[in-house]
Amino acid sequence: MILINLLPHREAARKRRRDDFNAGVGAAILTGALVSAIIFFAYQGRISAQQERNQLLVVAIRTMEAQIKDIANLESEIAGLVARQQAVEDLQADRNLPVHLLTELVRQLPDGVQLSAVRQENQTVSLQGLAQSNQKVSELLRNFANNTPWFFSPELVEIVAAPGVGTGSGVQSQRDARAVSNFTLRVRMTRSTAPTKGARPPGAPASAPAARAASSA
Repeated sequence: MILINLLPHREAARKRRRDDFNAGVGAAILTGALVSAIIFFAYQGRISAQQERNQLLVVAIRTMEAQIKDIANLESEIAGLVARQQAVEDLQADRNLPVHLLTELVRQLPDGVQLSAVRQENQTVSLQGLAQSNQKVSELLRNFANNTPWFFSPELVEIVAAPGVGTGSGVQSQRDARAVSNFTLRVRMTRSTAPTKGARPPGAPASAPAARAASSA
């Protein structure tokens, strides 16, 4: 007996394959959507955690800025107190400077030199006077540089020849009138209240180059 299938089996097979394909595509879409959702929520959780950490950092930074501002205010107040204390100490140290200035000028002024003007501005003393020779000016500069703890850094500003004049101090006499030197020099004065003999203030040179310059003029 011969059996003949008259049903449209080809159409049925195509429909079955199409249904299988659609099911596979749907399953792939569903799997992709599920994986995407998992990844999205994972990154969203990380973003939320990082945002919380960022917020904590912002709060900590603001706290540190407030503390830094307080520290800056304290440093400013401390600097002001130190400045006022230094000003008081300078005033106390400067109170006796005129006495030391005049005393040391008398001690360090060599014979044959007389002063015509003395001017003090802060710690700088300007001297003008007459000298028998340039060597006398050099000796005065060496005295300021090496022989006193109250003066340092002498500097010769100007030295010029002037006509001889008679004085009773031994600089010139009317019988032996020679040319004298008008000089101007500057010297620094230390604020030390009780300097020891031979002590050098900070920054004071060990020698007197200005004195050598005067002796060679």
